[in-house]
Amino acid sequence: MSKFLLILHENPSTFAPMSPSEMQAVIAEYGAWAQKMGGMGRLMGGHKLMDEGGRRLSATGGRLVVTDGPYAEAKDVIGGFFIIEAADYAEAERLSADCPHVKYGEVELRMVHDI
Repeated sequence: MSKFLLILHENPSTFAPMSPSEMQAVIAEYGAWAQKMGGMGRLMGGHKLMDEGGRRLSATGGRLVVTDGPYAEAKDVIGGFFIIEAADYAEAERLSADCPHVKYGEVELRMVHDI
């Protein structure tokens, strides 16, 4: 079995107009999906990321450069991730097809390289 990272891309404005009860329903969808995947022994982990944007690190001229971002007005941010196990990309796609995030954004599926 291989591990696959589901990177949850979203537009921050997608969830902004939702009422608290609508947001709770969305959170329940994610919880039910994670519980289903866990029950199948396929969920290795996952987390919602904080909305504050974090930091971006790079190097310029041998010096570390740290910047804020992405910002809330960005059109695409990474809202969270899941790690699942699957035999191959085809199975990972089938397992991920009903991930709630497919309805609310875009899921980038990447195989994790075992070192």
